[in-house]
Amino acid sequence: MDFLEAMKKRHSVRQYTDNPIEAELLSLLQAEIEDCNREGNLHIQLVTDEPKAFAGSMAHYGKFSGVKNYIALIGKKSKDLDERCGYYGERIVLKAQQLGLNTCWVALTYSKTPGAFKIDAGEKLAVVIALGYGKTQGVEHRSKSAETVSNISSDSPEWFKSGIDAALLAPTAMNQQKFYLSHSNGNVTAKSGLGFYTKMDLGIVKYHFELGAGKDNFQWT
Repeated sequence: MDFLEAMKKRHSVRQYTDNPIEAELLSLLQAEIEDCNREGNLHIQLVTDEPKAFAGSMAHYGKFSGVKNYIALIGKKSKDLDERCGYYGERIVLKAQQLGLNTCWVALTYSKTPGAFKIDAGEKLAVVIALGYGKTQGVEHRSKSAETVSNISSDSPEWFKSGIDAALLAPTAMNQQKFYLSHSNGNVTAKSGLGFYTKMDLGIVKYHFELGAGKDNFQWT
């Protein structure tokens, strides 16, 4: 499937089977992570066969089960770290979907396992992404209208409309969709609302928008 199809089919999954991820798929996912680390100046790490992070009470509260694999989004502390983690993390999420795997963005309901991943000096762990074969494919959530999250109109170019459609498929914290996209003369501005993880959400949304709109059709401002 292409990235647009992956966006439509991908939903958050919290319960996973015991089926191990094949070595070939892990290799492809690791290659994508390495590309994202180079491009985004990040230290994202793939953690496999490690059940302790999702074995505690917080994970059970979050209704997670069977999670043994996850992606740790790590980078040097900076004002734009969350946005970059969102952008490149979602790129990895959609790659995983293309490979037939399921995912879920996880902010709080997990435990840090000593030695599972490395955080260098000056870095921090932003969030993790649960990974594996889901017991289900998840469910689609309700979405806001295009008019609520953008200045779209009947005169908007088709690429902008397609970008907004893709942005509305982006996962956001508690499905709040606290973002706004504005178009003017080939320039697009993306703003996040107030709340927890909205900067990370903005990075996810921007990646979706680029895939839908086509990066050659506009410039971010």
